[in-house]
This record gives sequence, C-alpha cells and structure tokens, in this order.
Amino acid sequence: MSQQLLDRIDQRTRLAGHNRLALLLFRLGQRQLFGVNVFKVQEVIPRPPLFTLPQLPNAFSGAADVRGRTVPVLDLARAIGYDTGDAPPPAYLVVTEFNRSVQGFLVAGVDRIVNIAVEDIQPPPDLGGEGNYLTGVTRHHGELIQLIDVESVLAESAPRVSDAIGLVPLHTAANVPREVLVVDDSRVARNQIRMVLEQLGLTATLLSDGRQALEHLQQLADSGLPPQQRYAMVISDIEMPAMDGYTLTTEIRRHPSLRGLYVLLHTSLSGVFNHAMVERVGADDFVPKYSENELARRIAARMDTLAQAA
Repeated sequence: MSQQLLDRIDQRTRLAGHNRLALLLFRLGQRQLFGVNVFKVQEVIPRPPLFTLPQLPNAFSGAADVRGRTVPVLDLARAIGYDTGDAPPPAYLVVTEFNRSVQGFLVAGVDRIVNIAVEDIQPPPDLGGEGNYLTGVTRHHGELIQLIDVESVLAESAPRVSDAIGLVPLHTAANVPREVLVVDDSRVARNQIRMVLEQLGLTATLLSDGRQALEHLQQLADSGLPPQQRYAMVISDIEMPAMDGYTLTTEIRRHPSLRGLYVLLHTSLSGVFNHAMVERVGADDFVPKYSENELARRIAARMDTLAQAA
C-alpha cells in the first residue's frame, strides 16, 4: 500500500473521528461557491481537449484522456441548470471517483479545500420537485457554500441499468421485524435502497441525515419501544449534513437502548477507506454503492440471521 494512500486513509480517519468533512470548493460562474467531498476527488487539472464517444449520453460534453484513461466529462453548470451569465467557458476539470466509476466535471474555477464541522452543514432549502441537486448548505468565513449532490447529477445524466433482477420477497418468521431505517442525504440513493427493500418484501423509513436518525431512534427508545424490535437494520450513508454516518454509528453504540441495532454503512466512496472505519466506529458491515444485487445479498443475510435467532 502506497504512502500516499496511507496518508489519505489517516486523514480521513481523523476527520471522521471528529465529525468533520473536507470540501473542495469551486465556482461554476463568477461568484457562488460550491463544494464536493474531497475524498470523491482524484485530481483537478486544467481543462483538457475533449473528444466524442458514440456511446456517451447526450448530457455529456465529451470525454478526456486523463493519464492514459478515457474519462467521460460533464459540464456541471449545464447539468444542474445553473446560469453562469457571461462567465467564460469552464477552465478546469475535477476528476472524481464514486459509485465505482470515474468521471470528470467541468467547473469555472477551483478555490481551496476547507474542513467543515458536519453539524454546521444544514439541509438544503426545500424547493419542491425533483430537480434539487444540493445535499446541504454551509458557510465558511461568512461565504455561502452549496454542496452539490454529484450522485444525483450523474444518475440523471447517465441513467444506469438496474442489476436488481430476480429479487424475490424474503420469507421470515412472524416475529422478525421487516422494516429498515434508511439514512442518506441523496434522494437518488434513498429511492434506490427503498426499491430494493420493496422487492425483498420489506418496508423502509427514509431519513436524510444522521442527526434526524439518531433523534428518531432516541424517541422510539424513550417511548418504551426498543428500536431493534421495529427495525431489522439501519442502512446509513457516511457523508451527510448535520451528522455523518460514522458519528451516527458511534452514537448508536454509546446509547444503552440502541447499541443492539445492526448498522450497515453504505457509501459511494472507495471501500479502501472504509474497512478500518467499520471496526473503529462499531458498524456491523459496509457495502460500496451501488449494486442492487450486492446490497440485497447483505440485507438477505441479515434477515436470515434474525430468522435463525427467532
């Protein structure tokens, strides 16, 4: 394992342990700052020449040769419908890796990397409809930062073919809970998980950040209903506003009435960075996004364990 990789793992571990998020700040036009999780970013380079590929969806501007690798490229402002006014064409390419794929986003300019306390990131304003590409908003030195939901941008620009073929409802004992708590700030991810659960004959409660989830679970416990009697498991994203998945898991393990909950962390980031954190925060398992069949197998294994213990 390279020293660079070890350094990145150590950096991410220290940030997660303090419920902080590293953001790469960039601009799509002249003024507004946007942010993306720096651990989804491989590199930032001046805009390279683009070429066309017949199989690329129409939303893509083309593809670029980045260190001998063909990378599909999206103009991020155009993809989210952001009006850049009279700004010049985007001058930089942000090369990202998440959801087991590599893609580039054209941006006007790259500002800096900042570390933000997750509790200082607020949910985005509810503007209605399905076209909101923000996962949160925050401020740094008084300047507004909007966090882009790049997973949703990619999902709508290049719709993927589901691999959830042949999923059948699970048969479990009558006294085994069939509801799952799903925690994810991405609308696309929540719906993907919900559809898998429904095909397996399970139901889902959907929440958008770790703080909401923790408060919900604590309220159940305070009402006298042990959460593990309602929920077969918790499936949580890692990168979320208000409280990240690592901290949510840590808080669940600290709480006497919650610590028995089964927690599966579900992340778009490379699995290399997460195996050590699973053990550190006390999660039971994690699975990288996004394979419906792999997620379904993990859910089925959990339900089978519950059935055997019933």
